[in-house]
This record gives sequence, structure tokens and C-alpha cells, in this order.
Amino acid sequence: MPNSPGDAFGDDLQQLQHLIDALPVCISFVDREYRYQFINAVYIDWFGLPRSAVLGRHVIDVIGKDAFAHVRSHLDQAFSGHAVSYETSIPYKHGNKDIAAQLFPVFDKQGEVRGCYAMVVDISKRKQDEEQLHLNEERWKLALEGSGDGVWDWYPQTGVEILSDRLKEIYGYGKDDIADLSAELDRRTHPHDRLQMQRDRQAHFDGQTPIYINEHRVQCKDGRWKWILTRGTVIERDAAGKPTRVIGTHTDISERKQAEVALRESEERLRMALSATNQGLYDVNVQTGEAIVSAEYANMLGYAHQGFEENRNNWEARLHPGDFAVAERAYRSHLEGRTKEYRVEFRQRTATGDWSWILSVGAVVEWDSDGKPLRMLGTVLDITEKKKSEALIWQQANIDTLTGLPNRRMFYDRLDHDMKLSKRRKLSLAVLFIDLDFFKEVNDTLGHATGDILLVEAGQRLRNCVRESDTVARLGGDEFTVSLPEMREQDRAEVVAQNLIRAMSTPFQIAGEEIYLSASVGITIYPRDADNLDDLIKHADQAMYAAKDQGRNRFSYFTPSLQTAALARLRMTNDLRVAIAEQHLQVYFQPIVDLHTGRIQKAEALVRWRHAQLGFISPMEFIPIAETSGMILAIGDLVFRESVKWVKQWRRDYHPDFQISVNQSPMEFQGDQERYVNWIQHLANQDLPGQAIIVEITEGLLLDASHTITSKLLQFRDAGIQVALDDFGTGYSSLSYLKKFDIDYLKIDQSFIRNLAHGSSDIALSEAIIMMAHKLGLRVVAEGVETVQQSQLLEQAACDFAQGYLFAKPLPPEEFELLLQQQKSSAS
Repeated sequence: MPNSPGDAFGDDLQQLQHLIDALPVCISFVDREYRYQFINAVYIDWFGLPRSAVLGRHVIDVIGKDAFAHVRSHLDQAFSGHAVSYETSIPYKHGNKDIAAQLFPVFDKQGEVRGCYAMVVDISKRKQDEEQLHLNEERWKLALEGSGDGVWDWYPQTGVEILSDRLKEIYGYGKDDIADLSAELDRRTHPHDRLQMQRDRQAHFDGQTPIYINEHRVQCKDGRWKWILTRGTVIERDAAGKPTRVIGTHTDISERKQAEVALRESEERLRMALSATNQGLYDVNVQTGEAIVSAEYANMLGYAHQGFEENRNNWEARLHPGDFAVAERAYRSHLEGRTKEYRVEFRQRTATGDWSWILSVGAVVEWDSDGKPLRMLGTVLDITEKKKSEALIWQQANIDTLTGLPNRRMFYDRLDHDMKLSKRRKLSLAVLFIDLDFFKEVNDTLGHATGDILLVEAGQRLRNCVRESDTVARLGGDEFTVSLPEMREQDRAEVVAQNLIRAMSTPFQIAGEEIYLSASVGITIYPRDADNLDDLIKHADQAMYAAKDQGRNRFSYFTPSLQTAALARLRMTNDLRVAIAEQHLQVYFQPIVDLHTGRIQKAEALVRWRHAQLGFISPMEFIPIAETSGMILAIGDLVFRESVKWVKQWRRDYHPDFQISVNQSPMEFQGDQERYVNWIQHLANQDLPGQAIIVEITEGLLLDASHTITSKLLQFRDAGIQVALDDFGTGYSSLSYLKKFDIDYLKIDQSFIRNLAHGSSDIALSEAIIMMAHKLGLRVVAEGVETVQQSQLLEQAACDFAQGYLFAKPLPPEEFELLLQQQKSSAS
């Protein structure tokens, strides 16, 4: 059995013994009786024991029973004459270590195994050194897929998680083997890793970490476990700050973990092992700067190994000028003993003249008698693709992909910086909130492609109106913001706002169309109006809406009265929530009269709110608040159920075909499909046909009719529920949608009825609408009828139904029923 390193390597390799003793790898020799016969300096550092306390002792006495149980089977395999490589987590006496190990059997002259060398690398730190990545949209997906990563795009509030083909391929699944749901990968995550993965994810969701990053195991289709590195970032949040979209990657790090195992019996074996990992290897003479490099290093830069020299002068010539200082500082810091290893990222010129990003990690392994470094060993890894992915991810996380302007995230970062700078220099700062007037109409009429081109040009016009040091950002849709830091002139914000409005007023020439827009601008000043970022943005937004209310195409400064109005809206929102919860809302009914018989055959259900302190509040005030807050769903359900209750009674007592119309906000149509399923079921439970209810919708809903909206209209049709198009004639491109959707009634807007007279344009328009509707098989209801003359003209024009104050205002159900009783009595 060898009693010293010399016995193991041979007397002629005494120099190599010193090298192994200095390598940054834990090396030991164990005989067939599991007793240590050799250890190097790294082994001593790991266990904190002198050589005398290790050499000659049984492995179990040194590393402990639990750790020995992990490694014994590998030792026995090596004693049987086989080289062994493995990676595991070992419970040592002083804590767990994640290690990669390689065992090499040593034979005597008769071919018998005398023992084995163990070369062990601590890979615990490697897991903490991974770089952060973010993803977004198809371009970054393609880039990341090209580098071998799998891409995921997660919508937490719906549970949908779109998994790229490459991601599924990593685990051996085909394109259609896994559904695009977050639960699919979560349930395949190793149980021991799942809790930490969820903690890391939640920490990022809560804003505690800038990026979600986690390493865990995922079970493949064939049952094997793969180590993956997942990185992600929240790119969209809802109004409450909860994530609505998260993007990220899965990187298969199984091979990388194996590749990082640097195990050798000798210097040549160490070099061969590292070369096999596709990492380059260098061996530097610190005194002369001369270096021996592996073929992988040369190939990495596009050179043939033969004739490739990497001495100090060549290295500096190939190094990017922008990275020289960083690399030199890291090199000197390690040589002077201030860092345990040399680790740096830099760019090197390739044989083609391009730049490749390199990660270089090394350590001094030999010193002279004065302690001066003589020799350094290290590895290099090409991280170019990773750097490209990082740059793309940063751009997607911070730059608006359409306009190239900073997005909301970057704007908030810059505004925070600008505020600190302004505070330090005691100067004002202005925030401008810009909304393009009538942009939706452009999208609806000319299409989203034209709208996108317009947004790009609008962003460029805004950028041309400010200084280089100012920030113009797109928050989303047609909303832009501008930060004007270090304002030395008090009127500068107003001058910029006027320039922005003037720039937007100039016609846009797009796709052969001359498009006219305007802009509404809100201005708030730091620190006069607010001393924090959130309030500045909020106040600028309030000022912008004030500019819109004043007629658009203008700017408005924030004033305390705007905040007062906002607080009033907030109070009304809270009061409305209480009113719904405590059932203070009431449903009134306005009669709809058959113009040919003069009898009430239908009614429109209208919600009313009597506030305890303010009295009746107009629906024009509280319905918009209900829509933006989501309370419109509860109001809609209330109106529907009250309508069902009364239509059942009035069909029984007065007319078997009586109908009640209920208004549906576009916001309600964006809700869950199940809601209307419940409506239809409720009608069936009350033994009512679908025809008892008419659903009234607006033209705006049809203009933006997605598959979801279309399917709900078909759902009504299948249930027998009729559909009325409300406020007809006030919207955009109305006629084209009458042929596309199943509509039963048109309701002519009261703006056409108000001025009806013989020979007027309004009567001509009304007659045209009625005739067109009848040609399409639709019946017509005229709204806002207030005079007998209006009623007579509509009847002459063959209008089917009318409603308005001429017949009755909206009434509580009990009062409405009195009208039905009177009508029944007169008929009898």
C-alpha cells in the first residue's frame, strides 16, 4: 500500500505530487481496507483536520457514517477495477456538500487493485452563480430556443402556461403530450424541490427579488429526473399589482453539472477531463505570461490548435478594449491574494473578427519560496449565446417592443432616478401624461396594423419634442409619459406640452391615408404636487383626464380639486359597494308600447340607486364606476333576477308573451361564459322560455366582437333569448354588423327622435333606418318619445315600438303593474 504521494505516483513524479497538492480539487487515495493513504491540501481545508488525523484512518471515521453510506458503493465499484463518476449531495460532519467525484482504480504489477484515487469538486457554489434571464414574445423565444433553452409564458390568474416545443423536448415529450397549463410542470417537479421553487416564485411576485430563479428537478417522460435552471420575470401586473403574465426559460443543466466535474489522477488526466466538458483549459506561467491552452480554447475562438499561442501579449490584443480594465483588475486581485479564485467575463476577438463572450475561472496552483505566484490553471467557457439572451431579455423587460421607447418598468426606474437628482440639486421635475385622442377609432376603422404604425410615429414625434436627457415612455395602448428633470425654467413643462400637442396635430400620412389625431396632456410638478413616484403618476393621469373633459387637444395642470374629484369617485365606489351588499339598488321598469295597438307589450329594466345622504344618483354617474370596478357584474345579475321575477308574474297575469329588456355592459361580456349559462338555467328553473328576456347591447360591443363575445351571442340565440341593438345610429359602421350578427331589435337613439318633424332630416333618417331594419327582418323600437307628434310620425313610418316619457317614465315594479292593470281593465 502506498504510504505517501510518491508511492502512488512514482518517485519520478515528485513534482507532480506538489502540483496535485496545490490543485483547487479535493484529491485522496484510499486502499482496499477503506483507509486513507494520501490527501492533498484541499482535503485538509474541507475537513479542518491535520494529515496525521486522516492518513491511515478508516473513511467512516473521517467523513462520518452517513457520508460513508453515500460513497461506499462507488468505492466498491472502483475496487472492482472500474473508473467511477458520480454527482451527489454528501452529509458531512460539518454540513452538506454538493459534489462531483471521479474514482480511478490503481493496480499493482500483478494487475490487482491496490486502492483508488478520488478526485472531488465542491459544486455547491456553482448553483448560486447562475445569471438571471427574462423572456418575452416570439423574437426572444426564437433567440432562446436557438441557444437550447426551453421557453414558458405563464398567465398566473388563468393557469395557462404556454410551453415551447423545445421545453417539452427537453423532457422527452412531443408537442401535444403536455397541455399548456402551469399544473403540468408543477406536478412533474420533484417533491423535495417543489416548496423552494414556490417560495422563490412568490418572492419575485412580491417584489422581493428582481428575477425569479430556481434550480429543481423535473421528471422526464421516461421517468428520469433532469436538473433544470428556471429563470423568469413578471412583465405585466393588474391594477392591484398582482402578476398577470410571467415569462421565463428552462435550461437543462444536467450535462453542465456533469461537465463541471474536474477529476484527474494526474495533470494530463485533469486536462483531458476538462477538455471533455467542452470548456477550454489554460496553464499560465505567471512570471512570463506564456500559456499552454487546450484545443477547445483555440476552437472556441475559431483557430486551429496547432500554432495557436495564448501568451500575455496575444491575450491583450484579442481582448475587447471595453473589458480590459475589468479583466486586469480581477487577474491582479487574485494574484495578490485578495480573491480565492480568478473569475471574470470578457469579450475576445475570434478568427473571423467577431467578439465572443468568455467566462474565465482560474486559480494559482504554484508559488515560489517567497510566496509569489508562479503558475495558474483555469478554464474558459463560451457564454456568447447566454449574453445575447440576457441582452434580449433586458430589452424585452425594459423597452416597448413596438415603439422602441422605454416601457412602464424602465420609466418608473428613470423617474425615480430623476426625482432623486432633482431633490439633490433642488430643482423641479415635471411628469407629463399623454393620451392620444380618438386613437380607438383609427384602430377600429383602419385596423391594428395601421394603429401600430401610427403609435411608432407618434412616439418618434414625442421624442423629437424633448431633450436627450428627458425620458419619453409608452405605458401601453395609446398612453405615453414624459419625465422632464432639472427644470430651471418654470414654464418649460408648458412649452413642451404645447410642442407635443402641436406635433400630434400634424396629420399622419400612413398607408395612403391622412389621419388626424390630437393629444390630451396632463402635467404635474415635483415636489410641488407630490413627493413620491406613485402620486406623481396618479396626479398626471388625473390632469390628463381633466384635459379630455375640457374638450381634448389641450393640456391641464394637476390641481388639488382634481384630487378632490378623485376622492369623490373613490367614496362613491365604496358607497356603491355597500349599496350592492346591502341591497339598496332598485330595479325600475319603463314601458315599451306597440305603436299599432297602443298597448304595453314590453318593458326595459333600469337600475336606480337612492343614496342615503345624496338621494337618487344618476346611472350616468355610478354605472361607469361599476364598470371600471367590476361591480357591474353584480348589478347585472341583480337586474336579471328581478326582471325574471316580474316577467314571470306579468306573463301569468297580463300577457303570455310579455318581455323585459335588460342592458348588458361590454364589461359584462368580458366575463366568464358560465355566468350566462347560469342565467339560462335560472330561466328554465322558473319555467320561463328564453324569449321572456331581451338582452340589449351596444354597437361598441359588436365593433370589438371577439370570439368570446360572438360565442355568448350564439349562446343567447340557442337559448331563445332575443338581442336588441341599443342606441342605434350613434356608433361606428353600424350597418355592416347587422348582417354579421343575429339581432332581433334595433333601438333608434333618442337623438334622432328628439327633433322629429315633417320634412326634417331626422324623420328621413328614422324612416330609412326603419325600412332597412324591416328589410333585414328586424323590428324597431324608438327611444325617447315625448310628444304625440313624435309618436304619430313614427307610426306613419311603420315603426314597431316606442318608449319614452310620453307613455311613462321608469317606475318601480308595483307602480308599473298598475299601468298593466289599467290596460287590462280598459280592454275588458
